[in-house]
Amino acid sequence: MRDAPPSDRDLVADAQARFNALANYRVRLKSISAGAEAVEVRYAYRKPGFVRMDFIRPHAGATLAYNPESGQVKLWPFGFDTFPRLMLSPDSRMIQSPQGHRIDQSDIGTLLIHVRELQQHGETQLVGVETIGMCRASHVIVTCVPGRAIAGVFRYELWFDIVHGLPVKVASENPSGKPIETVLMEDLRIDLPESQLEPFG
Repeated sequence: MRDAPPSDRDLVADAQARFNALANYRVRLKSISAGAEAVEVRYAYRKPGFVRMDFIRPHAGATLAYNPESGQVKLWPFGFDTFPRLMLSPDSRMIQSPQGHRIDQSDIGTLLIHVRELQQHGETQLVGVETIGMCRASHVIVTCVPGRAIAGVFRYELWFDIVHGLPVKVASENPSGKPIETVLMEDLRIDLPESQLEPFG
């Protein structure tokens, strides 16, 4: 039997508040989508928007780093701080995911903005508390009204860690009910000392 979170809590708003309060985070992302190769990366984020992605698969060893001050992305195909090094725009198709995700819009905060917008044009269902990996998480389903979608997404299923309140799993569907992507966020660490964060380039 599932535990039920309080029915009057807005877990998306809670997660947004938690994200707004943090300084940085690090996580291992695993993304699965129909018709595309699975993606696994070590991901790091530091406000006001620095992002580093170290690829485990595919493109093992490649590193992407986004600097919000320059608005540019550095790509090291064979590992951080090695040659060659390419400078790219974040909207370059070379470094977008099969779903069109951009590195400068890849953080948890951006995801929650999309979910919040979907909430405002649909309904939110609290399912219960479930086990995801090694943690307990509140399962929430956000569905848009028929005939609408936000950034191509009609329905989100999210699992929010009951300890830190941030999502640890997200699944999205298109208006036809077909899965778009499922993302697992493993070993999420929040507000790490600078000494424990890899350089952002």
